[in-house]
This record gives sequence, structure tokens and C-alpha cells, in this order.
Amino acid sequence: MLEIALCSLVTILPDYLYRRYAQNKQIGRDITLYSVWFELRWGITTCLMLTVLLITIIFYYHPSSTSVTPLFRTVPILPEEGGRVSEIFVKWRDEVEKGQRIFKLDSAKQEAELEVAKRRIEEVDAAMVMGEADLAAAEGQIQQAKGAYQQSLDELATKEELRLRNADVVTVREIERLRNIVDGRKGAVVAAEAAKQAAVTRMSTLLPAQKASASAALQKAQVDLDKTVVYAGVSGHVEQFILRVGDIVNPFMRPAGILIPREAGRTQLQAGFGQIEAQVMKVGMAAEATCVSKPLTIIPMVVTGVQDFIAAGQIRAGEQLLDVPLAARNGKLLVFLEPLYEDGLDGVTPGSSCIANAYSNNHDRMEKEDLGFFTRIYLHGVDAVGVVHAIILRAQALLLPIKTLVLSGH
Repeated sequence: MLEIALCSLVTILPDYLYRRYAQNKQIGRDITLYSVWFELRWGITTCLMLTVLLITIIFYYHPSSTSVTPLFRTVPILPEEGGRVSEIFVKWRDEVEKGQRIFKLDSAKQEAELEVAKRRIEEVDAAMVMGEADLAAAEGQIQQAKGAYQQSLDELATKEELRLRNADVVTVREIERLRNIVDGRKGAVVAAEAAKQAAVTRMSTLLPAQKASASAALQKAQVDLDKTVVYAGVSGHVEQFILRVGDIVNPFMRPAGILIPREAGRTQLQAGFGQIEAQVMKVGMAAEATCVSKPLTIIPMVVTGVQDFIAAGQIRAGEQLLDVPLAARNGKLLVFLEPLYEDGLDGVTPGSSCIANAYSNNHDRMEKEDLGFFTRIYLHGVDAVGVVHAIILRAQALLLPIKTLVLSGH
């Protein structure tokens, strides 16, 4: 109606003035209810055509959407592993802070594994103490073997000297026996040194590696024990939390409840605009919105994001070939709106139904580009008719409580 009223000012009104003053036709005598359609046919026809053109320009360059809502996501309250609930720290609809405990699972198994890991570390520490004693024993064995080896060498040298002086004093058999003893004691020295090297290697490599493995097992056991306590990942309040002690919670089948973040749905609106407006919607456009949960209020907004694909075109791999006519739907262009001023969405309930308008602005284009005269006139007209949509939005905001409370029957 507003578009028709505006268009009639430049079509029907001039036609009537021409009939009235140029042709001297008067309302009620020449221009009646039955003849007005013929007398003002040029003005009425032009008004209808201009109205359709104006509505098209307004809705294309200043798009509107009734599919607007402050969407928000919920965080499922789930443990990382399944188990039986042993303790609960919060109640239904309790406010929780990030990092606060929510509930605890039975941890007898994890505590036993932690205790085993601690005892394993103690075993490795004891083995390291024993390794030091083994190293000292190896040192003593080396000294003992070297002493015996040196004694056999001295005895062999003495016997060989005596035989050189008098061959009848020492037999060949005795010399061979002593040489075998020397070789054996030399091998004992090598074996003692190898035992010492093995003890050193065990102290420097094996036992530290075993202790590192035991420490890692201890940390894993501690992590597994910590997982039995479920903490709040974000600040918010708990909903649908009907958990009781003894219930079994599974991360794949049964969540304990949901956690609604404190800032959920309070920072931006998500609006679905028509696909034909994909070339018009740009980041930075001015916008306005009004919501059912906050009636009689116009919220200044700004477009902060435009999704560059339509969700209706999504496909998934399946056992049947895609039939495009069956899959095609009239999807919406997703646009993100944020309040122009801080706390602009205060009072708007998350999930509320809203109406939003976006307004094109060609001022920067006219300043930076060398446009023709008629193009500038057209762009000025496009920006000017945005006020019509702004008036319509305010009328919708005024009628929204009546429509909701009276006409809908609620």
C-alpha cells in the first residue's frame, strides 16, 4: 500500500489534476465511481506499472527476510569414556563456570592402575640401587681377575727363566700348564670387564628407559583417572540434566545432559535471504531487525558474513546415484548479522523469531567510480527507496504484538 501511495503521487495525481483543471472535469459529475477507471486510465495503469517496478527495486536492493533467528549450539555433557556415575556435583539448571566439576564416574579401576604404575617406578628405583651395587661388585671382580692374571704371568715368567738356566728343573708339561692358566685368567679379566660394561649399560640406558616407560605409564594412569571427572568446558547453565548416582553414561549413546554457553545466541543473528539476492548481499551492509521476544524495538545491525554456498546443494555419498530434480530444494542464502552497538541483542531470547532488512548503499561507488548522469540518478533513487522498506519494518514491529497475541489466538 505504501508503494502504491508513493507512485500515485507522480501518476494518478497529475492525471487527475490534468482532468480537473485542463479538461474541467469534476469529481461526482464527470469523474464518478463508475467512470474513474476510464477517466484516469493512464494514471492508474502507470501507477500499477510503477508500483510493481518500485516493489521489485525495493525488495531486490533492500532485501528482507522473516527467516531470522539468533541460533546457538548446545554442548553435550559427555565423559571421554563410558562408566557408572559415582558422584554428582551440580543440579538441574545450575549455573556453572568453565572448569567446574559436573559429575564423576567410578574410578576404582583407574586408581588401581595408578597404584600399579607408582609401584613400577619404585621397582625401577630399587633396581637402580641394586645396579650400583652390581657395578661395585664388577669393579671388585675386575681387580680380582687382574690380580690372578698378573700372578699367573709372574709364575710363568719364573718357570720359563728357570728352564732357560736348567732344562731339567722345569718340565715342558709344567710350562704348558702355566700358559693355559694365564690364558684362562686373561679371559676372566675380559669377562669381568664385560660384566662391568653390562652393569654400566644397564645403569645408563636400560634402567632409565624403564623408568621413563614407568613414568609414562604413571602419567597415562593419572590421565585416565582424571577422565573420570567431567568438567564444564564453557561457562553456562545445565539443562536436561537428569543424571543419578549409579547411572551408566556412554559417550556414544547416552549423554548426561546439555550445557548451554552463557553467550550462546547473544552476539549475532543468522538470516536466510532469497537466492536472487546473492549478488546484492555484501559484508558491511547496514541492516535492521525486530524480534518477537523484544517487540516494538528496531535493532541496528550490520552484515558481517555471507555464506558463499547454498546448503540445499549439499550431497552425500550413498548407495544410490544422485537424481538432481529430487535433491534440488529452494535453499536460502545464509547471512550473519551483528548488532551495530554493544549489547544490541540484550533482551532478545536466543532462538527467537525475528524479521530483518538489509539496505544497499551506493554512496562509495558513486564517489570512486566515474558513472554517468542517469546511472547516478538511478543509484540515488535506489538508496532513497530504502526508506520505504524501513517504514515497512517499523510497521511490522508495531503489528507484531497484535499479530502474535490477538490474531494468532495465543
